[in-house]
Order: sequence, then structure tokens, then C-alpha cells
Amino acid sequence: MNRFPKKILLATDGSENTAQATKAAVDIARRRASEIHLIHVWHDVHTPHAHAFVRSELRRQGREILDNEVKRIEEQGGTVTRSHLREGRTFEEVIKLGDELEADLLVVGSHSYRGLRRMLIGSQSEDIVHHAHRPVLVVRCEDNVWPPTRIVAGDDFSEDARKAAELAANLGKLFGARMLLLHADPHLSQVSGEAVEGKLEDRAGVLQDILEEQPQTRVVAGDPPEVLIEAAQEDEGPTLVVVGSRGLGLVGRLRLGSVSTKVVRAGLGAVLVYPHVGER
Repeated sequence: MNRFPKKILLATDGSENTAQATKAAVDIARRRASEIHLIHVWHDVHTPHAHAFVRSELRRQGREILDNEVKRIEEQGGTVTRSHLREGRTFEEVIKLGDELEADLLVVGSHSYRGLRRMLIGSQSEDIVHHAHRPVLVVRCEDNVWPPTRIVAGDDFSEDARKAAELAANLGKLFGARMLLLHADPHLSQVSGEAVEGKLEDRAGVLQDILEEQPQTRVVAGDPPEVLIEAAQEDEGPTLVVVGSRGLGLVGRLRLGSVSTKVVRAGLGAVLVYPHVGER
């Protein structure tokens, strides 16, 4: 149960979008002597002329990005165990390397776009979240998003949510963060609500052994992602939102949506998504 991430894979594209993600990875690693592995993925550009030169230049630029990121991590007091330069599609290579390393946590940055612009541009972090077999921490590129002073964990009583909350509690202990365990159901009745409250208190009691303090609990009649997002915005301090992924697959997400997708797209400061346990 008391499982801290011992091996972290940090993805970087060399932009400021990953600055806060780097800070998060270094903070976690320094507190638990975890390994940091760094990955940058470069993409081939097919040109009719001088293709060999273009590939060589892209590879050189990728290595330069990695070297600069290593320096930034060292300036923050961290140490990179190994840097990895890969070619291909970013989300595929990040996930593949995470599996090869048996990483405990993938850390990725996210731009600050919201709404329609975010949907049009897309997000590598979302692709990683949707396909990863390992927990993913998405950290947005804005000030005052890390380290968390508060954790809001959604709990639908699934195994995914339980493992997500336990990992979040371990992180919360590292940073002295308060924790709220939240259950939301749009069809909640008074009778069912009382039963749910008791069940949620039991889950909180288990997490108390990790946090060394009892998490707060809250049962709400409402749409789970909306309730989670509203709860995250109640506090002005950095908040980490935690959800389990139900593993709906692409078709299911497009047809039904998913809590993790909506929460990641909300542009919150930091979101931890635990993969569907059947996909590990």
C-alpha cells in the first residue's frame, strides 16, 4: 500500500510546456531517491531532397533538447539516471519506454489552452493518458500548480479508483497535502447516499494509514467530472486531482466520454490518472 514511485519517466519536448512537469518529477524524486528517466521523441520529416541530412539534423536537435533538460534538472537538484532519444509518435514511444523500464509514474507537461482551441490543437498528454498502462501525472505549464497543498480524489469504488487514491495519498504524504475523497453520482438518492457515505468513510480509513491523518469525505449528487472540477477550484492553492481510468477505449470515449478525459481537458493545474487495472 505504501508504494512511492521509485522510477519516474519524464517526457520533454524542450518547450516551457514541460517546465512544471520537470519540477514535479524532481520534487518527487528528491524526496524518495527515485530514478528519473528522461525521454524526448523526434519526428522524421519526409523531404524530396537531402533527407539524410534532415534526419541527422532532427536527431541532433533532439539530443540537444535532452541535454538542456538534463541541465535544468541538475540545476533543480535532481539527477537523471538516463536520457532516451526516440523516433516516432510521441505518445507511442513514451508508453513503450515506460513499459520497458517498468516505470512507476509517467510525468508529462500540458499547455494551458482550454476550450475549443485545446480541442482543435489536441494534446500529446491526453494521448498518453488514454493509452498508458501506468499512472500518468499531467502538470500544466502555469505558476502555482506544484507542489500540491490539497488533493481531490474521485472514488467510484472501482479498483482503479482505489489504486489511484492510494498513490495520491503517498504523494500527499510527501508534500503534506490535505486530501478530499469525493464520490459523485447524478442518480444519488437519500437512501443510497447514506450507504455511500459509510462506504466512503471506510475507504478514507484505509488511506489514513498512508497519510497519517483522516482524509475528508464528500458525497454529491451530480456529474462526476463537473463535481471534481468544481471541488478542485474551491481552493486557491495548488490542487492535485486524481481519477482512475475506466479503460473505455477510443470508441467508448468518443461515444460516452470519460471522467479522466474531461478532467484532463479542464485545464486544471495537475491531474493524476491511474490506468484501468485490466490494462496493466
